[in-house]
Amino acid sequence: MLRLDDLGIFVRTADRGSLSAAARELEVSPAVASAAVKRLEGELGLRLFARTTRSLRLTEEGEHYLIHAREALRLLKEGHDALIEGKESFGGTLKISMPSDFGRNTLVGWLDGFQLLHPHISYQLSVSDRLADMYRQPVDIAIRYGAQDDSSLIAMPIAPDNRRVLVASPAYLSRGAPLRELADLHQHNCLRFVMDDVIYDRWTFRRAPPLAPLSVRVGGDRVADDADVVRRWAVAGLGIAYKSRIDVNEDIRAGRLQALLPKLAWEPVPLYLLCLHRAQVTPTVIRLRDFLRAQCAAMPRDD
Repeated sequence: MLRLDDLGIFVRTADRGSLSAAARELEVSPAVASAAVKRLEGELGLRLFARTTRSLRLTEEGEHYLIHAREALRLLKEGHDALIEGKESFGGTLKISMPSDFGRNTLVGWLDGFQLLHPHISYQLSVSDRLADMYRQPVDIAIRYGAQDDSSLIAMPIAPDNRRVLVASPAYLSRGAPLRELADLHQHNCLRFVMDDVIYDRWTFRRAPPLAPLSVRVGGDRVADDADVVRRWAVAGLGIAYKSRIDVNEDIRAGRLQALLPKLAWEPVPLYLLCLHRAQVTPTVIRLRDFLRAQCAAMPRDD
């Protein structure tokens, strides 16, 4: 297999007409330079230089190959420069994966505002509650709730203090059994969520810290794999939901939903912006992260 450094040494040697001169400029020993040229000749099956004790000149094959070697190095440098320029510049297309409820009802509007501030940015959005496989799907960044199990991903917190909240509509509460404690959930229609074919029917809470978590298994007549559907069911008065506070914040403020059992410390669901590797953490991504952090921090709350 051809080595890039061998190719560079060959071109520099041809330019200088001397292995020792090329070695000095590249800050390697003459022996290393000589070995590189011999290795390249072995890979090609060609003799690139005619050597004597006093001179070094290109063979006919070497002169022909030099043209291609220069072009190859030029193209590689152009590709490298383009990558560096893209990493350091601000703008371009962001391919973003986002959860359904937060994505449709909040994040899309925030992204519109970000684009007004930075019109050189464009988006390609994927809205789904199925976790994007960032290793296989064409995604630059993903917005996800909850602690991240994949330590190889670059996880940047957007709303680190976000928690779930137990909610229901005033209409549902007016006709249902009282809800005074967690055990009363067994008397209610609980609107459940499914992710990756697993139904999230064990809801976790905490009483005043530092007590241990409390888990309650719930049931009901509705399950969806779309968190936006679960929220809409709750607003329609069809049951109780356990949702991210960010997802239902506007519904609570508008009176469409009420937060229940306020003395509980609800389950943490921090919101993260994820990248596959550090090369994707461009100035554009950093500015978007900061913008989203500011939007989350500025969300008005009545409780």
